[in-house]
Parts: sequence; structure tokens; C-alpha cells
Amino acid sequence: MKKILAGFISILLVCTSIAGCSSSNKASKEINEPSAKEQKLTYVSMTDAVGTSPILTNDSASSNVIRGIYETLFMKDPKTGEIKPLLADSYENPDDNTWIIKLKKNIKFQDGTPFNSEAVKYTFEKIMDPKTASPRASLLKSVDKIETPDDYTVILHTKEPYGIMLTALAHDNLSIVSPKADKAGDINKNAKGAGTGPYVFSEWVPGDHLTLVKNPDYWNGAPKIESITFKVVPEMSTAVSMLESGEADFLNAIPPEHIERLKDNKDISVTLIKGNPTFYVGFNFEKKPFDNLKVRQAISYAINKDSYISTLNGLGYKSNGIIGPKLIGYDAEIEKHGYDYDIAKAKQTLAEAGYPNGFKTTLTVANTDAYMKIAPFVQAQLKEIGITVDLNVLDWASYIAYSKAGKQDIYLGGWANATGDGEELLYPQFYSKSIGASNYSRYNKPDMDALILKCRTTVDQNERLKNLRQANIALTDDVAWIPLYDSNVTLAVRKNVKGIVFEPNNEFRLNNAYKE
Repeated sequence: MKKILAGFISILLVCTSIAGCSSSNKASKEINEPSAKEQKLTYVSMTDAVGTSPILTNDSASSNVIRGIYETLFMKDPKTGEIKPLLADSYENPDDNTWIIKLKKNIKFQDGTPFNSEAVKYTFEKIMDPKTASPRASLLKSVDKIETPDDYTVILHTKEPYGIMLTALAHDNLSIVSPKADKAGDINKNAKGAGTGPYVFSEWVPGDHLTLVKNPDYWNGAPKIESITFKVVPEMSTAVSMLESGEADFLNAIPPEHIERLKDNKDISVTLIKGNPTFYVGFNFEKKPFDNLKVRQAISYAINKDSYISTLNGLGYKSNGIIGPKLIGYDAEIEKHGYDYDIAKAKQTLAEAGYPNGFKTTLTVANTDAYMKIAPFVQAQLKEIGITVDLNVLDWASYIAYSKAGKQDIYLGGWANATGDGEELLYPQFYSKSIGASNYSRYNKPDMDALILKCRTTVDQNERLKNLRQANIALTDDVAWIPLYDSNVTLAVRKNVKGIVFEPNNEFRLNNAYKE
């Protein structure tokens, strides 16, 4: 039996990778004291939210809003990456198919109704109901039955062991909603009163802005910010100008061409932290010669990753593993694996593979800015060892369909991990039953299938980490992908704004934000 007790929730007050945050008691006190400065924030986003219900959405713009209104049972500590209780108080596993979750007491939804086990059951059963068509129902696919023996106990019974349960329960789209609010109206359009979070839905003008106001009765301490406006600004150049002029207070996901401009502005702080999005060269394992390990090794030796990363203006960093540094399951030992740039060794290995004069192939790539920059670089690198690469450039929808069908030879890919768990990369990308869906490599190896399932089903979290480490080494040594770079994520903030918590998956939390 494994049990985690939360003495107190400090996660929402964690100061990590933030603009102007102090860990001293004095500074914490000052944050909560009244200030003459108008406590309003404006965030600029390239896209509008799809909705305000965690049950019915699955996009980053909506999640940014949802994270202010609602809360999950568990959350990932932005500093350590550890999954910790939030609305939950503790959990235990009497067996591999049972999760007994104790809830915090004396918490209310913004509509005044109590947060309790029935609210959790209501939320999860609605997500699981096929009639709801929740886009993230897969997070609860393993759940067979939900019991609520008392107001503060939820028991999840699974059909089979589900080792990533805590990761799933920390996902924004498993945030708990007020049954009363959900039954009373469409919380996907008007979420007033629907969550337990620090901010309350106020108004939404689709295509223009969405506004939240502070929840004065928030159980973990009322926020300092009075209101947050999520302003829709489709052009990044316009968004940057608004930040510079003070019309906006912060933005994230800044492209390389704007970084130096913002860094040079004395009124703006730019934060870059290691993120978990990764870009890679993938192979179709069902096509020759890419079923040959030595061919894959030769191509990996031929690509100078450091050279490409140097062009990214600080927005990329190198890691040799499939599971990168900001994912659960990463172990620094993986950096001793992989294949560093060595053109002589690349030629030698390609000759050993039976291709001393190289060969001709096609690199399939989507016509996004990131991929279109990488493609000619890879093409030029492989030419140095005699591999002639034609580019097959497709629009995004065609690229997805083409790759799912397994028509590509080699391809450029990217993967952003919303859950922050290495298993949520392994299963969709390398499990054989994911072929035809997200397994574009068409990777199909029984031994790896078994190991991936162990990562997915092992409930003991220490054992699961060992399985993830083993899988990462095996896939990296096998050149299942060639990791090109992991992305640094970016946040630009007006210097008078403090206390924004920024996370490796490009998400932010505003619970402890304030203006000075």
C-alpha cells in the first residue's frame, strides 16, 4: 500500500521561473497587502478559447482560462515535477486496480455549493459518458466504477492497472465542476460559479476578449489580482507592440524573431525555461532501408544538432533521449546514450550498412514555420554522407493523413506533452496498436510493447520510473527517433508584474500574481 499525505498545499505559491518572486515571509506578506496599483492583468493570445468547460475542451487557449476558474484533484509541482495533491488530500492503493482518494474539506464552489465526492463523481461520469463526447475521455478510459462512501472519499476502480492515474488526475481537462452550475446552464459558454479556483468567470466576447474576476472566497487565499482579461490578438507583432506599450501585461510562446527585441526593452522581463515540446527526425520502420539500425545510426551521426540549435536564439536545447528532461521518467543517465555528430563515423556506419555511396529518399514535412526551417538543414546534412533527400511538403491536414497512412520514408515530427509524463509520449508514439493513429514511425516491437505497457500499468510509482528509464534507453539506442532539440518555453512580462508561475509545458498560473 502506498499513501501520500499532503501536509499543506504550497504548489500554487511556488516561485519558480517567475518574474520577481521572493521566497521570504516578508515578501509573501507584502504580496497579500493592499496596493495602490490597479490590480488588473491583460494577457494576449493568438487564438480565442474554444470554451470554458474542462469537460468539453482540449485546446491550450481554453486551458489557460480553465486553469483560473477550476482545479484538479492533483497537480504537477512546477518546480520539482512531482505530482502532489490539490483538491485531494491523500490517496492510497489497497490493490493495483483501486485508488482511494481522500478530499480536502471545507472547500466550496464559486456558486456556494460544497466541493465533495459527489461533485467528483458527477464530473468524471459526465466525462466518461459517450453522449458527452468529451475530447479527453481517454484520460478516464481505464475507470470501471466510481464509489463515494462518504462526502470526502472517492474510490476509483479500474478495469486494469493504470499507473498514470495521478498524471491523468492532474490534467486540466479533469478539473472538477459544480454539478449545480453545470445542470443550470452551459458552462462551456458561461462558467460563472462552476469552479473552486481563484478566479470567477465574468464575461466573454468571442473573438475579442474573455474576462475573469477574483474569487474573494477562494479556499487557498483570495488572489491579489482583481481581474484578468484574455485578449485575442491574432498577429504576434501586434501582441508584442501591445506588451511594449503597456496595453498588455504578459504573453508567452514568443517566436525567435521577437526575443531580442523584448529582451532589450527595459520595461519587460523575458523568461526562458527548459520545456517539454520536442522536435525530431522520424523513420518509417516498415520501409527499407530504415529498418536497418546501422542506417538509422549513420543518419543520427550525420546531423549536427548543436549547429541547428545555435540558430534558435535560445529557444532550443539538446537532449539525447526520447523522454526529455522535463518529462516524468527522465534520468540524466540518458545523456550518455544517443549519437553525437561525427561525419566520419556516419560515412563508415552507412558503408557497414551496405550503402557506401548513400541512397535517395524523401523527407515528409508539414508546411509550418518550424518544420520548414528544419527541413533544408536536415537535407543538407544528409547530403554530406551521400544521402539525397527530396522534400515532400504538405499542409498540416495532408501531413497528418499521409503520415497516419504510413506513406512517408523519413519525416519531421514534434510532440508537446500536456501531462508531462513520459508514458504519454511512449504509448501514442511507439506502441504497436497506435499504428494508423499517432505512431507515424510504425514502430512495432513486441519487447518494447511489453515495456511500454509496464510503464502504463505499474501502480508503484518508483517501479514505474525504473520502467520509463529502461524504455528511454532502449528506444534511444535503437534510434526510434533522432531527437533534434527540446524547446525552451518563453514568457514576457511587464516588469511591474510579479508572481506569475511559469511551467515547462508553456502554461502559467496567476494565483499569486500582483502588480507593484
